[in-house]
Amino acid sequence: MSGSTPRASAQGRAKLILFLTIFSAMLGLSILFPIIGPLGRELGLSETQTAWFSTGYSLMQFVFSPIWGTRSERLGRKPVLLMGLTGFALSFGLFGMLADLGLHGVLTGVPLFVLLVAARVLGGMLSSATLPTAQAMMADLSAAGDRAAGMGLIGAAFGLGVVFGPGLGALLSGLGLTAPVYFSAGLGLLTALVAARVLPETRLAEQDRSVGADRRTLLARPGIGLFLALSAVTTLASVGMEQTIGFFVQDTLHLTPAGAARAVGGMLAVFGVVAALVQGGAIRPLAKKVPPTPLLALGLLVMGTGMLLLAGMGAFWPITLALAVIGVGSAILSPSLSAALSLSVGTDEQGTVAGLNSSALALGRMTGPLIGTGLYQHVGHSAPYLLSGSVLGAALVWTLVARPKVTLPEPVPVR
Repeated sequence: MSGSTPRASAQGRAKLILFLTIFSAMLGLSILFPIIGPLGRELGLSETQTAWFSTGYSLMQFVFSPIWGTRSERLGRKPVLLMGLTGFALSFGLFGMLADLGLHGVLTGVPLFVLLVAARVLGGMLSSATLPTAQAMMADLSAAGDRAAGMGLIGAAFGLGVVFGPGLGALLSGLGLTAPVYFSAGLGLLTALVAARVLPETRLAEQDRSVGADRRTLLARPGIGLFLALSAVTTLASVGMEQTIGFFVQDTLHLTPAGAARAVGGMLAVFGVVAALVQGGAIRPLAKKVPPTPLLALGLLVMGTGMLLLAGMGAFWPITLALAVIGVGSAILSPSLSAALSLSVGTDEQGTVAGLNSSALALGRMTGPLIGTGLYQHVGHSAPYLLSGSVLGAALVWTLVARPKVTLPEPVPVR
């Protein structure tokens, strides 16, 4: 009994440090949300070309996330996480410098486009280590009965990053459209330095690092394929919205690029506040009592409804309201999917399944921007959101029919 309290306290501190690390990383990423669309137009790029910034980044995450997840089983979590944070910082700095060259006319046309995408590809290769390793670290620090709550904590870190990131990006855009990019690079580097100093290793040296699940074996297990498919589909819908919302707001409200960046920043801040409140508040105690499958169905229903609402909105506050509904749905879905996958595998398979999940998320991030911007540019301004709502509705039906079973273990009593 005497050793249980110090150990619990140490785990609590480690979770807090991990929370702050993920918050900082997500803040640095979400700062760019309101300025990517206006920046692409200022560089003379089309909506579809701008989408390749996200697609190239996500393609590399799709390929490399499972690799880094498995590597963290063997090399330890901390070095892999630090490599991801450092790669994030360096690639954002390179992207900012190239964009500045484009804004000043030094680089134009195809060479500018190719180099910008190359910078994002490099970032995707390296930063893809961050999320699966963070999820595996949280699983290491959480008892099985608290796994969903732990994943909810990571979700809250993401949500809070989205709360402050777009607003900060909109504010920094007043200094120039590349100012948020450089801020993200500096924040990523600072986060890596702090994490290197204070974040503990959760995959202990005495653990057998030669073990690790075969990815094909995991994919064959009941439920895991469905959960990974839901991760990809919900991310496709979410990122398709994020990639087009800047264009949608600018064109619907008839704003300048700078005005659109400020408006989208405020809207996404509301989106993030709602998501963080749900993930950090309601979902954590609920996830301890309700299995993941009913929560997945609820999240799909709410998020799909928000997408369909967004398609019909034409003013600032109605658009913001629709985004808030989407935020509630995504806040329910993200930790529930992570928990369902984590509870479906053993201790030595956490990094591998987290890598597979990150790969599924990257598949959604890779295809979402291309589909969303393609529909926006060639079909209509509401088309991306109508498609997303329909796809989420189909995923809801699939989930209700399949009814994958994930049993919540009995929580270990704290003594």
